[in-house]
Formats: sequence, structure tokens, C-alpha cells
Amino acid sequence: MKDKIIIFTDGASKGNPGPGGYGAVIVLPEGKVIELGGFEKHTTNNRMELLGAEKSLTEILYKKEEIIIYTDSKYLINGMTGWIYGWQKNNWQTKEKKPVLNKDLWEKLAELVKGKKIAWNYVGGHVGVAGNERCDEIASGMATGEKVDLYKGTLSKYKISVLDLGHDVEKKVTKSNKGAKAYSYLSLVNGVLHIDKTWPECERRVKGKKGAKYQKSISETNEKAILSSWGINE
Repeated sequence: MKDKIIIFTDGASKGNPGPGGYGAVIVLPEGKVIELGGFEKHTTNNRMELLGAEKSLTEILYKKEEIIIYTDSKYLINGMTGWIYGWQKNNWQTKEKKPVLNKDLWEKLAELVKGKKIAWNYVGGHVGVAGNERCDEIASGMATGEKVDLYKGTLSKYKISVLDLGHDVEKKVTKSNKGAKAYSYLSLVNGVLHIDKTWPECERRVKGKKGAKYQKSISETNEKAILSSWGINE
């Protein structure tokens, strides 16, 4: 992992909505650790999960290395590896035609991941993963108004074994959709679903067809999420 940026992030709220906080631990390839944390007076747990990721990616905005993010929020992972593509296509509306919650943060995250290779890894909360536990400590402390000392310094002097995961994690890899290699091209023409492997095939199906929907997927997970956003469960 020496050539990658490692990020742990978490969010918490005391009441949903209620006072909340986020926490993040960033490990840079040069052996530097940066802890982040923040507070919102009236918020939700999901919003704090997104804010932790957004603040972390903003912190490393100009870094070029591959990024590995560990989080216990499936809301964040599913959003960034699947749902977000359908939302963007549908002008930030859900398949039920309702406004997407936390749109402002999803939009920021969509911009921040452009051109970057990011692996979104799920870790169970409170299972002994040091980085996740530290982020939870920061987020919870921020949410309750405690004084939290945030570390910024070398990895060698960091008192937490942040790179010791202790167990397998569930991995989902995403890239910015624009320019990413296609897994498939999905189209919905007159209520009939087609899944093609190349854009020319898909283009022939949808060109000139009024009301046709189409979208590129970049992974099997992304493909399923797009279908779900269209109200199709394969």
C-alpha cells in the first residue's frame, strides 16, 4: 500500500436528526497521517458519513495516487458505486421522482472522484478495525461536543495500528464514469431492456427513439444499481 492513499471515514449523529460529527484518518504514501473531524448542530448519520468522505477527498484534492477508502456505511458505498449514476442521469431525482437526499454532498463527491481511481471498501462497525474505531471515536466525540485532539504527523509516531485491518473487507472499485472502461451499455426502448457490450450496438438501438433511456455501466455492481434506479430488478 506504499503507493496508495488510505482513508478511513465515519459519521455519527445523536438523534436522527440531531447533533452530529464526522471523523477521518488519511494515510499518505510518504508516511504522513492526517486526522479530520467536524461537527454539525442539526444533521443525520447518513449526512455525516457523506461529509466525512467529502472532507477527506477535498484534503487530498491534488494527489494523483490510487485511493482506498474504508467505511462502515453501505449508504455511501452503494451511492458512489451505483446509485449516483442514475441520479445524475435523472436530474438528481430518485426512481420515484423524488429529490435525492443530501444532493449537495453527492454533487461534491461526484466532482471529487472525477479522474481518480478509488476502491470503496466496506468494514463492519465495531469489529476491531483500528482505523474505523478511531474514526468512530472522533465522529462521536464531535457529535457530543467533546474536545477531540486530531493528529497530524508521521505514521511512525501514530499510536494506532491503522494499516492493520485484522480481517477481510468487502471491496467495490469505482472510477469516474467519464472515461472509465465500460462493463456494459444499458438501454430501455419502449419498455424493453437491452444490455450491449459496445456503444455502437446500444447507439443503434436508441438513436431516434423517443423516450429511450440509456447509460454506460462500469462494473457488474454499477450495472445492477442502474437497473434498480430504473425500477428493474434482475
